[in-house]
Amino acid sequence: MIKSKKLSKYKIVSHGFFDSKGGKSKGIYKSLNCGIGSSDYQKNVKQNLRIVCQKLSLNYEKLFLLNQVHSSKFHFLNENYKKNNKKLIGDALITNQKKLIIGVLTADCVPILIYDNKLKIISAIHAGWKGAYKGIIKKVIKFLLKNGSESKNLVAAIGPCISQNSYEIKKDFKNKFLNQSKKNEIFFKKNKNKTYFGLNKYVYYQLKSLGLKKIDIINKDTYNPKNNFFSARRAIHKKENDYGRNISIIMIN
Repeated sequence: MIKSKKLSKYKIVSHGFFDSKGGKSKGIYKSLNCGIGSSDYQKNVKQNLRIVCQKLSLNYEKLFLLNQVHSSKFHFLNENYKKNNKKLIGDALITNQKKLIIGVLTADCVPILIYDNKLKIISAIHAGWKGAYKGIIKKVIKFLLKNGSESKNLVAAIGPCISQNSYEIKKDFKNKFLNQSKKNEIFFKKNKNKTYFGLNKYVYYQLKSLGLKKIDIINKDTYNPKNNFFSARRAIHKKENDYGRNISIIMIN
């Protein structure tokens, strides 16, 4: 488990970015696979989610996850939220409720945890390139600002994700981003006739442009097996038929 130095300053918040170690799953899911949507044994995944909560002394029954679809849709869980077996569809959660654990699952995409240190509101965002491109980050921050947050009070932690050196892309991918804005050129680099995309740089720039100043970047490449994270791209390159998911969680104590 990795913690953000900036978020760790606030004792009222519990959080963690988890890697693939310390769980019950076997084979390609070894071992802390938290992907309910994966083809792993559900019993193992649920045990893994319990282990994650236990690591931070949190109540597993209060863990809230989404059915993630690489969208720009988010959900605000207020005092009227009800936890049932039907998962909400979207890619970000926001809550002002104490003891409610919100989290996102990733396997190369960017997990972002946000805390408003004045209003005591938290958010967990799943930002793959599609979600980031569609504006999931902007939508969450705009919602917070519209509901009383000030950008100077927002603390954001960008968690482990695929690094630029591991993220080779094709020409049409780059063109898509340049059509959105010519300024996006700065997130691409060329090396030996190959083009690479800096996803966490793109995410950082979006947060910065929305006025956030307290931003942590945890520079851990999920694609590199030495770092012990699940990686969708690495699984594809190894011709594996599925992959585990890393979890990132946050809660107001």
